Amino acid sequence: MAHSLTNKAPAQPLAEAKARIAAAIAAARDEILEISHRVHANPEAAFEEHRAASWVAEAVARHGYDVQHPAGRLTTAVRGTLTGGRGPDGPRIGILAEYDALPGLGHGCGHNTMAASGVGAAVGLAAVAPEIAGQVVFLGTPAEERGSGKQFMLDDGLFDGLDAALLFHPSDRNRAECMLLASVDVEVTFTGLQAHAAADPWKGRNALDALVLLFSSIGLWRQQLRPTARVHGIVLEGGTAANIIPSRAAGRFMVRSDDRADFEGMKGRFAAMVQAAALATDCHGEAVFSGGSDTMKDNVTLRQRFVANMTAHGLTDGPVLPGQVGSSDMGNVSHVLPTIHPELAICDEGVAGHSTEFRDAAATPRADEATLLAATLTAQTAYELFAEPELVRAAWREFRGG
Repeated sequence: MAHSLTNKAPAQPLAEAKARIAAAIAAARDEILEISHRVHANPEAAFEEHRAASWVAEAVARHGYDVQHPAGRLTTAVRGTLTGGRGPDGPRIGILAEYDALPGLGHGCGHNTMAASGVGAAVGLAAVAPEIAGQVVFLGTPAEERGSGKQFMLDDGLFDGLDAALLFHPSDRNRAECMLLASVDVEVTFTGLQAHAAADPWKGRNALDALVLLFSSIGLWRQQLRPTARVHGIVLEGGTAANIIPSRAAGRFMVRSDDRADFEGMKGRFAAMVQAAALATDCHGEAVFSGGSDTMKDNVTLRQRFVANMTAHGLTDGPVLPGQVGSSDMGNVSHVLPTIHPELAICDEGVAGHSTEFRDAAATPRADEATLLAATLTAQTAYELFAEPELVRAAWREFRGG
């Protein structure tokens, strides 16, 4: 029986080459899925993905890529390049992979499938590399969940010269269009003064009170937030014993919005709330903003080609649902060069991301098939860009607003 990747006629144009890409990925099935399962079984948080980065670097190197690892300042970033057989003068197309996990949850966002599908797309393009002009650039990108690793890689020049960036994301449904909220991480620390909570509490200054007051202020603020804005956080530290007035309390928060101007105003308001809570409790308050993910500038020219390839495999492109939008540092990339970030389902509709159910779904046979299909569609879309330079020019015209 024909493999599921090869029993569908690829979309025109370039169907013959696309079929060979699908066949190469199908032939490497075991290698690709072994990466997905290994990464899933060994979750590593942002900036700590040492094993996952090594595994993807070794995999693309086996398929002829010239690999830098580490790449730039991040020890878990990877960059691999493969020059086409017709020389380097042509498009440079970025194939991306993510592999960080969520602390305490593991791969509740399914990044193991993104690591493997990125490797799979690189494998598929290696099979047709002798006939292309240009360069495939594989980028293993750390710290998407916290810290915005892609921004470090942008700053380090690892995206310089690219004409497009392509990255799949697992989901509970299929949709090619991507919308993202701008987002920033905030570490908040309040410092007060210890005292005995029963004998002389008046001598203390309660840092936990300040943190609780900040949460209360955020809860009231939500009444006036735009429907697409989000503020949420957790307590990292709230004291050491119930009979000690806490001298230190710490929390981690995220501030998000789909509107860049609104987002900047929200950051200022949040910082002011921290100082207000500190003033009310006679503590010192500090808010440290880090990371930073942008909104998404989705490239319709590229997306339409991905949808055509997706449709040929029998998938229907669904809409983005209002209010069900997250954040990603792919948004940062999308404001620098033409970018798409489509989603394919690895589970039934309604399964929430960042949950144990989604984590478990990311290691199922259904997720395996989605991983291989994502690799195929990504590589087939990239091949069109190599074969049709006018498509690259059209993507850049759209990006520049022309």
